[in-house]
Amino acid sequence: MKIVRTVQELRRELGAARAAGRGRVGFVPTMGALHEGHLSLVRAARAESDVVVLSIFVNPTQFTEASDLSAYPRQEAADASLAEGAGVDLIFAPEASEMYPNGFATTVHLSGALTETLEGAARGGAHFDGVATVVAKLLLAVGADAAYFGQKDAQQVLVVTRMVADLGIPTRIVACPTSRDEDGLARSSRNVRLSPEDRERALAIPRALAAAARAVARGETAVEAVRRVAAEALAESGIEPEYLAFVDPASLEPARTMDAPVLCAIAARVGEVRLIDNAVIEPAAGTEGGAA
Repeated sequence: MKIVRTVQELRRELGAARAAGRGRVGFVPTMGALHEGHLSLVRAARAESDVVVLSIFVNPTQFTEASDLSAYPRQEAADASLAEGAGVDLIFAPEASEMYPNGFATTVHLSGALTETLEGAARGGAHFDGVATVVAKLLLAVGADAAYFGQKDAQQVLVVTRMVADLGIPTRIVACPTSRDEDGLARSSRNVRLSPEDRERALAIPRALAAAARAVARGETAVEAVRRVAAEALAESGIEPEYLAFVDPASLEPARTMDAPVLCAIAARVGEVRLIDNAVIEPAAGTEGGAA
């Protein structure tokens, strides 16, 4: 495994691999602080690719809080060891000046519900501008056949998929299932910042998703009724969500009923740590499409 710091080095290494007949490239973009969730993406890429590239870049343009950016864990040596063990061939770990050189003046901006709701509303429009811009640059630098993202960041997956389609970037976007610890908490690099007590409280988030799913499985189709069930599960652990949304899984427009698949998305602060999670809730048997 090699670590490269510049786009020129990256393209040189990938050019040599393609010349040697290793032409199918899989890409896993990360901000480092690797955990099992990232490694599951690497394994998915490894299963389909001749060469696996993983990027480590804490992108400053997608942070709306300076404290969150400064607190984000950075552990390149440990990340490199984990990446190599999971089957990564190349790590692309650029400096900010490589991604945003002096005079950089371009932003990729998507409009509409995909970027203006949920995380876009909570963190501001600049968040997804930062995500879209850096992902576009990374995809163009790597030239991968496929890029692998976790479904925990469901809105990000939709934004990237739309951007790739709109800009004609020839990379297939693969959404992999949310990776969870044994207790159900969605894996996140931010979890290490949770105190033991707050980590226990954070389990209310997956419990709320499960409670919403159970309500729908029992035949509840009213969105507000299902929302109350989920909100009660959060309140039991003293968690007030930034948002508890029920939306169309493709458009993120608000859901009107639960008789079709609905994405339930939650963002909440537990202690000082902001967590997100989501699940697609399928309608109860016999209710899909409004059937009796």
